[in-house]
Amino acid sequence: MSYGGADIIFPHLGIVIKNLTNHITVFNFDIAFYGIIIGIGMLLALFVIEQDAKRHGLDPNLYYDFFIYAIIFGVIGARLYYVIFQWDYYKGDILRIINIRQGGLAIYGGIIAGCITGLVFCRIRKISFFRLSDCCFLGVPVGQMIGRWGNFFNCEAFGGYTDSLFAMRIKQSLANPGMISEELISHVITDNGIKYIQVHPTFLYESCWNLLTFIFLYNYASKKEPGSGNITLLYLMCYGFGRFFIEGLRTDRLLIPGTPLPVSQCLSLVLFICASAAFFYRRSKSKSK
Repeated sequence: MSYGGADIIFPHLGIVIKNLTNHITVFNFDIAFYGIIIGIGMLLALFVIEQDAKRHGLDPNLYYDFFIYAIIFGVIGARLYYVIFQWDYYKGDILRIINIRQGGLAIYGGIIAGCITGLVFCRIRKISFFRLSDCCFLGVPVGQMIGRWGNFFNCEAFGGYTDSLFAMRIKQSLANPGMISEELISHVITDNGIKYIQVHPTFLYESCWNLLTFIFLYNYASKKEPGSGNITLLYLMCYGFGRFFIEGLRTDRLLIPGTPLPVSQCLSLVLFICASAAFFYRRSKSKSK
């Protein structure tokens, strides 16, 4: 079946996107959808955090104050994490480091930077870290769920070849050549002279997983007092578990230097194991009292 040169096709779902644009132009200035979507995700995350704080009788202003610092240092951390593990690409042109309009933010870098910022913030404000983090980690999967769609508009963060129900065809000319594996090249589909790669839409998988994580955490949080640390640990467990498998499908994995090991997949496994051990240890300790 011919799709008339469409940019994006989900052949088994009957979804065809004729022309995919990744930006809007305002007064001759291009604004990338990637940045707009990340911004929307951040605002929705803040809304969830605010509502959860109010639900538990906490002061939302505390979270507004922290959110400003978390966004600034979270974006810096997300960029640094990505650049460090892609240094061969960036070392030849340092100005590329500050250009994030085409992507290049690693969520784990943002989480690590956000946690460090939270620890410093809580020490200065003399409050419990878990009181802060339990509300914040309820909003994080919402921001991630929305933010992953920035990858869709950039035609990035996809997986290897698949012919499953959710298989997605991308016009090869739209994808970053560095993300196109030999496996994808060997399965290139040509339609009316236009080449397509057919991939796992891993951005979609992760977006859906984050939605499920949020639903689970929201229902759990409604029955528990904030500040116990359980929401923080459950988030790390859930996200680490899902990301471990999703990361294994991707073609643009950041590798630990000198090894074939994907850094985010390894980190996901460590987070899942450590958070699980801490969560169940705390539960067994509380039951023994």
